[in-house]
Amino acid sequence: MGLPSRSIHLAACALAAGALLTGLVPASGALAAPVAPTVRAAAEDPPTEDMPDDGFDDEHEGEQDDLVGPGGTASGQRAPGVRAAPVPGRAGDFRLAAGGDLSGLVGRLDAALPKQGLTALMEQANRTAGWEAACGNTSIYGPDLAVNHRVCWAGDDLASTEWVPQAITGVSDAQEDEDWGTSNAEPIAVASYDAKNPGRSDQASGSQNCVQPSASDACNEKGVRVSFFNQATQKYRHVLLVWPYVNSKNNISFDALHASEGTCTGTVTPSCKAQNGIHAGGMVWYGNYLYVADTANGMRVFDLRKIMDLNPDNDADRNDPTPDGLESDVKDKKRIGRQNNVWYSFGYRYVMPQVATLKFTTAKNGGTTAGNQCYATGRPKASFLSLDRTGADHLILGEYCNKNNGGTSNGRVGTYPMSAITAAVEGAPGTVAADSAFGLPTGGTFNNETLWHKIQGALRYEGTWYFHRSNAYSNGRLLQATPGTVDGTTQLVGNTTILQSSYGPEDLYLAHGRGDGFAPQLWSLSEHAPSASCPGCKRELYSYNMSEVIGDFGS
Repeated sequence: MGLPSRSIHLAACALAAGALLTGLVPASGALAAPVAPTVRAAAEDPPTEDMPDDGFDDEHEGEQDDLVGPGGTASGQRAPGVRAAPVPGRAGDFRLAAGGDLSGLVGRLDAALPKQGLTALMEQANRTAGWEAACGNTSIYGPDLAVNHRVCWAGDDLASTEWVPQAITGVSDAQEDEDWGTSNAEPIAVASYDAKNPGRSDQASGSQNCVQPSASDACNEKGVRVSFFNQATQKYRHVLLVWPYVNSKNNISFDALHASEGTCTGTVTPSCKAQNGIHAGGMVWYGNYLYVADTANGMRVFDLRKIMDLNPDNDADRNDPTPDGLESDVKDKKRIGRQNNVWYSFGYRYVMPQVATLKFTTAKNGGTTAGNQCYATGRPKASFLSLDRTGADHLILGEYCNKNNGGTSNGRVGTYPMSAITAAVEGAPGTVAADSAFGLPTGGTFNNETLWHKIQGALRYEGTWYFHRSNAYSNGRLLQATPGTVDGTTQLVGNTTILQSSYGPEDLYLAHGRGDGFAPQLWSLSEHAPSASCPGCKRELYSYNMSEVIGDFGS
């Protein structure tokens, strides 16, 4: 499960010296003053196309809503015949193992670049979100649930065709008391993926060279970014997630997150993309770590103590010196990593390198997944993640599936003790076993198709499960299920009540209210920007009072 293409570099790598953040007390911020350049490296760095393959499998097909057409069941209608899944889930299929050791690579980046603490990053949030009534009308919401909080994105984020929001987590996942540092920021984090996914051609051939003046910066596959929202100031900031590697000149560098690496011999085509992105359909912030779903592989892990700051003086017009004697450029949106002795980041001030990997160990089922099909056995898909803090802390992982296109399963969910997940990330040997797994309920119809599929997010709260079911460019549905004994086995049994949710509903996150005294909030987000296909669509974060959700399901 390791990454052998990089292992030859790891023995020479050592963690950078310096104080590290312990617990969740935020770091004090960037370096007080940039370190002056010393001796400039002689080696000219190649473009990022020399990056070795990172050992990850290609993503499954895109998991945006599979279009199902207009209409749907009426508000609050009871779906007929909902019954338990025909077979229980198999926890053994969900087993995970740590990937190759990235600590040495991250240590070299740590020594090369300035760091920034999350406290200072949040204080320097540069984009103002709309809040509550400032978000305008509520046309994307159904009549069944009253929206309690609403957050809408700024300008280009509201309508971007490149960046599509998918996953949500926050400080309530990060620590039980929600007492984040000394502020009342109570951050919410949202992951978005680069939906353009154009790939990048071999720059040496001169074909579709993304750094040419005529090329748009969208030519590059930028992977995943995380937006940290400060609830106190109602501002947010983007951080680009990156993968550390050593280039052919033996210099530490980084690139955007990709499911695979390669070099096209000529033009980028559907059959040859130099990079394929990942969907980042789920995310959990737990302690210092950020866990991001990688559909085909498992989870990628990031450390909030390792946020790199490529513009400490906050002046984008002037390149900043870096501790390794080079400089950083945050104006060039077409380059990334170390190139010709300059650090680039697709124009983002902050980057956060991957520090660990948790990969599925089970072999894939032999069936096709070209149309988001899923199977009752074999390796699952990591389509969404959430955290259950209502007992011993557990990570929830589940699959997005389109049963219309075949397969043998509507989808599965599995649960892992967070203690085992954290231990694996921090170097404990062995594998991480799921302690439970379920197939989704079956039965019931919606828009003349299967009800229990197309799940975009799942959450377990006080033993009861909640699922967000998408519905193309119309209102999705919130579903509920409870474990029950059927034919001598424990299976998920669906509640016959279904509730309308927003257009394009995605991941789920529960804010318990233990830090601020507010009632528990069930948070989610909508992915669709306004378009010709859906002029009424909007991208927002939103929450429901959890007590109302429970009451509306009659339990």
